[in-house]
Amino acid sequence: MDVGQDDDLRDIEERAYKAGALKHYTIDAKREFAEGPVAMAIMTNALYEDKYPLGTALARPLIAEKVVEVARKEGCDAIAHGSTSKGNDQVRFNEALMALAPDLMIIEPAKIWSMNRAEEIEYARRHGIPIPNIHSRFSIDDNLWSRSIEGHEIDDPNIEVPEDAFKWTVPSEKVNGSLILEIEFREGLPVAVNGEKIDLVSLISLLNKVVGAHGFGRIDHIENRVVGFKSREVYEAPAALTLIEAHRDLEKLVYTPLEYRFKKMIDQTWTDLVYSGLWHEPLREELDGLIRTMNRWVSGIVKVKIFGGLTILGRESPYASYSEDLVDYVGGWYPSEEEARGFIRMHTLHSLTAYRVRRR
Repeated sequence: MDVGQDDDLRDIEERAYKAGALKHYTIDAKREFAEGPVAMAIMTNALYEDKYPLGTALARPLIAEKVVEVARKEGCDAIAHGSTSKGNDQVRFNEALMALAPDLMIIEPAKIWSMNRAEEIEYARRHGIPIPNIHSRFSIDDNLWSRSIEGHEIDDPNIEVPEDAFKWTVPSEKVNGSLILEIEFREGLPVAVNGEKIDLVSLISLLNKVVGAHGFGRIDHIENRVVGFKSREVYEAPAALTLIEAHRDLEKLVYTPLEYRFKKMIDQTWTDLVYSGLWHEPLREELDGLIRTMNRWVSGIVKVKIFGGLTILGRESPYASYSEDLVDYVGGWYPSEEEARGFIRMHTLHSLTAYRVRRR
Protein backbone atom coordinates (compact mmCIF):
# COMPACT_ATOMS: atom_id res chain seq x y z
CA MET A 1 0.00 0.00 0.00
CA ASP A 2 1.47 3.32 -1.08
CA VAL A 3 0.15 5.91 1.36
CA GLY A 4 3.05 8.27 0.78
CA GLN A 5 5.83 6.49 2.67
CA ASP A 6 9.48 6.73 1.60
CA ASP A 7 9.88 3.01 0.91
CA ASP A 8 11.24 1.58 -2.33
CA LEU A 9 8.09 -0.17 -3.53
CA ARG A 10 9.94 -2.22 -6.15
CA ASP A 11 12.32 -3.50 -3.46
CA ILE A 12 9.34 -4.44 -1.29
CA GLU A 13 7.91 -6.46 -4.16
CA GLU A 14 11.21 -8.30 -4.61
CA ARG A 15 11.37 -9.05 -0.88
CA ALA A 16 7.80 -10.36 -0.98
CA TYR A 17 8.72 -12.92 -3.62
CA LYS A 18 11.88 -13.84 -1.69
CA ALA A 19 9.63 -14.52 1.28
CA GLY A 20 7.59 -16.95 -0.81
CA ALA A 21 4.71 -14.83 -2.09
CA LEU A 22 2.86 -16.24 -5.11
CA LYS A 23 1.46 -12.86 -6.16
CA HIS A 24 2.25 -9.32 -5.04
CA TYR A 25 0.07 -6.22 -5.34
CA THR A 26 1.27 -2.62 -5.16
CA ILE A 27 -1.68 -0.27 -4.64
CA ASP A 28 -1.31 3.50 -4.96
CA ALA A 29 -3.70 4.93 -2.36
CA LYS A 30 -2.02 8.29 -1.71
CA ARG A 31 -4.84 10.38 -3.10
CA GLU A 32 -7.52 8.30 -1.39
CA PHE A 33 -5.60 8.55 1.88
CA ALA A 34 -5.15 12.33 1.59
CA GLU A 35 -8.68 13.17 0.47
CA GLY A 36 -10.30 10.72 2.91
CA PRO A 37 -8.83 10.12 6.39
CA VAL A 38 -6.24 12.91 6.27
CA ALA A 39 -8.76 15.49 5.08
CA MET A 40 -11.01 14.57 8.01
CA ALA A 41 -8.04 14.87 10.38
CA ILE A 42 -7.34 18.40 9.14
CA MET A 43 -10.97 19.49 9.55
CA THR A 44 -10.98 17.89 13.02
CA ASN A 45 -7.65 19.38 14.21
CA ALA A 46 -6.83 15.80 15.14
CA LEU A 47 -3.98 15.69 17.66
CA TYR A 48 -4.18 12.75 20.06
CA GLU A 49 -3.39 14.03 23.55
CA ASP A 50 -2.65 17.41 21.92
CA LYS A 51 0.46 15.99 20.23
CA TYR A 52 0.12 13.09 17.79
CA PRO A 53 -1.54 13.82 14.41
CA LEU A 54 -2.71 10.20 13.99
CA GLY A 55 -0.59 9.37 10.92
CA THR A 56 -0.40 5.61 11.44
CA ALA A 57 -3.86 5.37 13.00
CA LEU A 58 -5.45 7.06 9.97
CA ALA A 59 -3.76 4.76 7.46
CA ARG A 60 -4.53 1.37 9.04
CA PRO A 61 -8.28 1.18 8.24
CA LEU A 62 -7.61 2.12 4.60
CA ILE A 63 -4.85 -0.48 4.32
CA ALA A 64 -7.19 -3.10 5.76
CA GLU A 65 -9.92 -2.08 3.30
CA LYS A 66 -7.58 -2.57 0.32
CA VAL A 67 -6.31 -5.88 1.69
CA VAL A 68 -9.89 -7.13 1.94
CA GLU A 69 -10.52 -6.08 -1.68
CA VAL A 70 -7.52 -8.14 -2.81
CA ALA A 71 -8.53 -11.07 -0.59
CA ARG A 72 -11.99 -11.11 -2.19
CA LYS A 73 -10.50 -10.87 -5.67
CA GLU A 74 -8.15 -13.79 -4.99
CA GLY A 75 -10.73 -15.94 -3.22
CA CYS A 76 -8.80 -16.01 0.05
CA ASP A 77 -10.12 -17.54 3.26
CA ALA A 78 -7.68 -15.77 5.60
CA ILE A 79 -5.69 -12.54 6.01
CA ALA A 80 -2.38 -12.29 7.84
CA HIS A 81 -0.59 -9.25 9.25
CA GLY A 82 2.55 -8.65 11.23
CA SER A 83 1.35 -6.84 14.33
CA THR A 84 2.59 -8.00 17.70
CA SER A 85 0.49 -8.24 20.85
CA LYS A 86 2.05 -5.07 22.27
CA GLY A 87 1.10 -2.33 19.82
CA ASN A 88 -1.97 -0.32 18.89
CA ASP A 89 -2.03 -1.50 15.28
CA GLN A 90 -3.28 -4.97 16.15
CA VAL A 91 -6.50 -3.31 17.30
CA ARG A 92 -6.77 -1.03 14.28
CA PHE A 93 -6.17 -3.80 11.74
CA ASN A 94 -8.38 -6.37 13.42
CA GLU A 95 -11.26 -3.95 14.00
CA ALA A 96 -11.31 -3.02 10.31
CA LEU A 97 -10.92 -6.62 9.13
CA MET A 98 -13.70 -7.84 11.42
CA ALA A 99 -15.95 -5.02 10.18
CA LEU A 100 -15.29 -5.55 6.47
CA ALA A 101 -14.68 -9.30 6.30
CA PRO A 102 -16.05 -11.08 9.38
CA ASP A 103 -15.98 -14.39 7.50
CA LEU A 104 -12.20 -14.32 6.95
CA MET A 105 -9.75 -15.76 9.46
CA ILE A 106 -7.13 -13.34 10.82
CA ILE A 107 -3.66 -14.85 11.24
CA GLU A 108 -1.03 -13.02 13.32
CA PRO A 109 2.26 -14.96 13.22
CA ALA A 110 4.19 -12.66 15.56
CA LYS A 111 1.58 -13.31 18.25
CA ILE A 112 1.31 -17.03 17.59
CA TRP A 113 5.07 -17.46 17.81
CA SER A 114 5.39 -14.98 20.74
CA MET A 115 8.13 -13.04 18.97
CA ASN A 116 9.62 -9.78 20.12
CA ARG A 117 11.11 -7.32 17.62
CA ALA A 118 14.66 -8.66 17.86
CA GLU A 119 13.43 -12.19 17.23
CA GLU A 120 11.42 -11.06 14.22
CA ILE A 121 14.49 -9.40 12.69
CA GLU A 122 16.64 -12.46 13.33
CA TYR A 123 13.98 -14.73 11.81
CA ALA A 124 13.85 -12.59 8.66
CA ARG A 125 17.63 -12.55 8.27
CA ARG A 126 17.87 -16.28 8.83
CA HIS A 127 15.48 -16.75 5.91
CA GLY A 128 17.35 -14.41 3.57
CA ILE A 129 15.11 -11.36 3.97
CA PRO A 130 17.37 -8.32 4.52
CA ILE A 131 16.29 -5.70 7.05
CA PRO A 132 17.55 -2.11 6.47
CA ASN A 133 19.86 -0.93 9.24
CA ILE A 134 17.56 1.90 10.37
CA HIS A 135 14.73 -0.62 10.84
CA SER A 136 16.96 -2.91 12.88
CA ARG A 137 17.55 -0.03 15.32
CA PHE A 138 14.16 1.67 15.23
CA SER A 139 10.59 0.76 14.39
CA ILE A 140 9.77 3.26 11.65
CA ASP A 141 6.33 3.77 10.17
CA ASP A 142 5.80 6.62 7.76
CA ASN A 143 3.17 7.85 5.38
CA LEU A 144 2.12 11.15 3.87
CA TRP A 145 0.92 12.53 7.21
CA SER A 146 3.64 11.54 9.70
CA ARG A 147 6.76 9.52 10.41
CA SER A 148 6.85 7.59 13.69
CA ILE A 149 10.05 6.48 15.44
CA GLU A 150 10.19 3.87 18.20
CA GLY A 151 12.96 1.63 19.45
CA HIS A 152 14.97 0.23 22.33
CA GLU A 153 17.49 3.09 22.09
CA ILE A 154 14.84 5.63 23.06
CA ASP A 155 12.66 3.61 25.45
CA ASP A 156 14.18 5.62 28.31
CA PRO A 157 12.05 8.81 28.19
CA ASN A 158 14.97 10.86 29.51
CA ILE A 159 17.38 9.90 26.70
CA GLU A 160 17.73 12.32 23.80
CA VAL A 161 16.74 10.86 20.43
CA PRO A 162 19.80 10.31 18.17
CA GLU A 163 19.87 12.78 15.30
CA ASP A 164 20.19 10.03 12.69
CA ALA A 165 16.72 8.77 13.66
CA PHE A 166 15.19 11.84 12.01
CA LYS A 167 14.69 12.15 8.28
CA TRP A 168 12.11 14.84 7.53
CA THR A 169 13.30 17.58 9.89
CA VAL A 170 16.55 19.33 10.72
CA PRO A 171 17.52 20.57 14.20
CA SER A 172 16.44 24.16 14.74
CA GLU A 173 20.01 25.32 15.41
CA LYS A 174 20.91 24.48 11.80
CA VAL A 175 18.15 26.63 10.30
CA ASN A 176 19.21 29.65 8.28
CA GLY A 177 16.48 32.24 7.97
CA SER A 178 12.72 32.03 8.30
CA LEU A 179 10.00 30.75 5.99
CA ILE A 180 6.80 32.71 5.39
CA LEU A 181 3.78 30.80 4.08
CA GLU A 182 0.26 31.87 3.19
CA ILE A 183 -2.03 28.85 3.34
CA GLU A 184 -5.45 29.16 1.78
CA PHE A 185 -8.33 27.02 3.05
CA ARG A 186 -11.64 26.32 1.37
CA GLU A 187 -14.38 24.71 3.46
CA GLY A 188 -11.84 23.45 5.97
CA LEU A 189 -9.22 22.05 3.60
CA PRO A 190 -5.99 23.61 2.31
CA VAL A 191 -6.08 24.37 -1.41
CA ALA A 192 -3.14 26.71 -2.04
CA VAL A 193 0.26 27.75 -0.68
CA ASN A 194 1.52 31.29 -1.36
CA GLY A 195 -1.20 31.77 -3.93
CA GLU A 196 -0.44 28.61 -5.93
CA LYS A 197 -3.34 26.15 -6.20
CA ILE A 198 -2.19 22.60 -5.51
CA ASP A 199 -3.77 19.19 -4.90
CA LEU A 200 -3.80 17.88 -1.35
CA VAL A 201 -1.17 15.14 -1.82
CA SER A 202 1.30 17.58 -3.38
CA LEU A 203 0.51 20.28 -0.82
CA ILE A 204 1.22 17.98 2.12
CA SER A 205 4.41 16.66 0.48
CA LEU A 206 5.58 20.23 -0.17
CA LEU A 207 4.99 21.34 3.42
CA ASN A 208 6.73 18.26 4.82
CA LYS A 209 9.78 19.22 2.80
CA VAL A 210 9.99 22.99 3.23
CA VAL A 211 8.70 23.22 6.80
CA GLY A 212 10.85 20.28 7.97
CA ALA A 213 13.88 21.98 6.40
CA HIS A 214 13.19 24.98 8.64
CA GLY A 215 13.33 22.97 11.84
CA PHE A 216 9.64 22.52 12.66
CA GLY A 217 7.66 19.31 12.95
CA ARG A 218 9.23 17.12 15.66
CA ILE A 219 7.12 15.58 18.42
CA ASP A 220 8.46 13.79 21.50
CA HIS A 221 5.91 12.86 24.15
CA ILE A 222 4.66 10.22 26.54
CA GLU A 223 1.60 8.61 24.96
CA ASN A 224 -1.17 6.58 26.57
CA ARG A 225 -1.55 3.54 24.32
CA VAL A 226 -4.74 1.63 23.69
CA VAL A 227 -3.18 -1.55 25.06
CA GLY A 228 -2.79 -0.29 28.60
CA PHE A 229 0.61 1.31 29.13
CA LYS A 230 2.48 4.53 28.45
CA SER A 231 5.14 4.67 25.76
CA ARG A 232 7.64 7.23 24.60
CA GLU A 233 6.60 8.23 21.07
CA VAL A 234 8.62 10.31 18.64
CA TYR A 235 7.18 11.66 15.39
CA GLU A 236 7.99 13.93 12.50
CA ALA A 237 4.96 15.73 11.06
CA PRO A 238 5.84 19.14 9.60
CA ALA A 239 2.84 19.42 7.27
CA ALA A 240 0.35 18.02 9.78
CA LEU A 241 1.35 20.36 12.60
CA THR A 242 1.43 23.39 10.27
CA LEU A 243 -1.96 22.72 8.69
CA ILE A 244 -3.71 21.87 11.96
CA GLU A 245 -2.38 24.99 13.69
CA ALA A 246 -3.40 27.19 10.74
CA HIS A 247 -6.82 25.53 10.47
CA ARG A 248 -7.50 25.89 14.17
CA ASP A 249 -6.57 29.58 14.04
CA LEU A 250 -8.97 30.14 11.13
CA GLU A 251 -11.75 28.43 13.09
CA LYS A 252 -11.25 30.94 15.92
CA LEU A 253 -11.73 33.76 13.44
CA VAL A 254 -14.93 32.28 12.01
CA TYR A 255 -16.81 30.40 14.75
CA THR A 256 -18.91 31.86 17.51
CA PRO A 257 -17.64 31.10 21.03
CA LEU A 258 -20.27 28.36 21.42
CA GLU A 259 -19.36 26.78 18.09
CA TYR A 260 -15.65 26.91 18.88
CA ARG A 261 -16.00 25.27 22.30
CA PHE A 262 -18.38 22.61 21.02
CA LYS A 263 -16.10 21.88 18.05
CA LYS A 264 -13.17 21.26 20.44
CA MET A 265 -15.21 18.60 22.23
CA ILE A 266 -16.20 16.72 19.08
CA ASP A 267 -12.64 17.06 17.74
CA GLN A 268 -11.31 15.26 20.80
CA THR A 269 -13.97 12.55 20.65
CA TRP A 270 -13.29 11.88 16.96
CA THR A 271 -9.53 11.80 17.55
CA ASP A 272 -9.81 9.39 20.48
CA LEU A 273 -12.04 7.02 18.47
CA VAL A 274 -9.57 6.92 15.57
CA TYR A 275 -6.53 6.49 17.80
CA SER A 276 -8.15 3.64 19.70
CA GLY A 277 -8.92 1.73 16.52
CA LEU A 278 -12.69 2.28 16.44
CA TRP A 279 -12.87 3.51 12.85
CA HIS A 280 -16.15 1.69 12.24
CA GLU A 281 -17.83 2.93 15.42
CA PRO A 282 -21.08 4.55 14.21
CA LEU A 283 -20.37 7.66 16.28
CA ARG A 284 -17.19 8.31 14.27
CA GLU A 285 -19.16 8.30 11.01
CA GLU A 286 -21.88 10.49 12.52
CA LEU A 287 -19.30 13.00 13.73
CA ASP A 288 -17.82 13.09 10.21
CA GLY A 289 -21.03 14.65 8.94
CA LEU A 290 -21.15 17.27 11.67
CA ILE A 291 -17.47 18.14 11.22
CA ARG A 292 -17.91 18.63 7.47
CA THR A 293 -20.98 20.80 8.08
CA MET A 294 -19.14 23.05 10.52
CA ASN A 295 -16.18 23.36 8.14
CA ARG A 296 -18.40 24.90 5.44
CA TRP A 297 -17.48 28.29 6.89
CA VAL A 298 -13.75 27.66 7.44
CA SER A 299 -12.45 29.40 4.33
CA GLY A 300 -9.73 32.02 4.17
CA ILE A 301 -5.98 32.57 4.31
CA VAL A 302 -3.63 32.10 7.27
CA LYS A 303 -0.13 33.55 7.18
CA VAL A 304 2.49 31.66 9.17
CA LYS A 305 6.20 32.07 9.92
CA ILE A 306 8.40 29.00 10.36
CA PHE A 307 11.68 29.48 12.20
CA GLY A 308 12.35 26.52 14.47
CA GLY A 309 8.76 26.89 15.65
CA LEU A 310 5.56 28.22 14.11
CA THR A 311 4.09 31.70 14.56
CA ILE A 312 0.76 32.87 13.17
CA LEU A 313 1.30 36.26 11.51
CA GLY A 314 -2.22 36.96 10.29
CA ARG A 315 -5.49 35.59 9.02
CA GLU A 316 -8.49 36.63 6.92
CA SER A 317 -11.82 35.07 5.95
CA PRO A 318 -14.99 36.14 4.16
CA TYR A 319 -16.85 34.50 7.06
CA ALA A 320 -14.89 36.13 9.88
CA SER A 321 -17.08 37.02 12.85
CA TYR A 322 -14.37 39.48 13.92
CA SER A 323 -15.37 43.14 13.53
CA GLU A 324 -12.85 45.98 13.57
CA ASP A 325 -15.75 48.40 14.08
CA LEU A 326 -16.60 46.64 17.34
CA VAL A 327 -13.09 46.08 18.65
CA ASP A 328 -11.53 49.47 17.81
CA TYR A 329 -10.66 51.17 21.12
CA VAL A 330 -10.32 54.59 19.50
CA GLY A 331 -13.34 55.03 17.26
CA GLY A 332 -15.21 51.79 17.77
CA TRP A 333 -18.43 50.89 19.57
CA TYR A 334 -18.67 51.38 23.34
CA PRO A 335 -21.68 50.29 25.42
CA SER A 336 -23.22 52.99 27.59
CA GLU A 337 -22.48 53.03 31.29
CA GLU A 338 -26.01 51.78 31.97
CA GLU A 339 -25.60 48.91 29.47
CA ALA A 340 -22.19 47.92 30.89
CA ARG A 341 -23.36 47.96 34.52
CA GLY A 342 -26.49 46.00 33.67
CA PHE A 343 -24.51 43.38 31.78
CA ILE A 344 -22.02 42.96 34.63
CA ARG A 345 -24.83 42.63 37.19
CA MET A 346 -26.66 39.93 35.19
CA HIS A 347 -23.45 38.14 34.19
CA THR A 348 -22.23 37.77 37.79
CA LEU A 349 -25.62 37.15 39.45
CA HIS A 350 -25.42 33.31 39.64
CA SER A 351 -21.88 33.34 41.01
CA LEU A 352 -22.33 36.14 43.53
CA THR A 353 -25.64 34.75 44.84
CA ALA A 354 -23.96 31.41 45.59
CA TYR A 355 -20.91 33.18 47.03
CA ARG A 356 -23.00 35.19 49.49
CA VAL A 357 -25.10 32.22 50.58
CA ARG A 358 -22.03 30.12 51.28
CA ARG A 359 -20.25 32.93 53.11
CA ARG A 360 -23.22 33.05 55.52
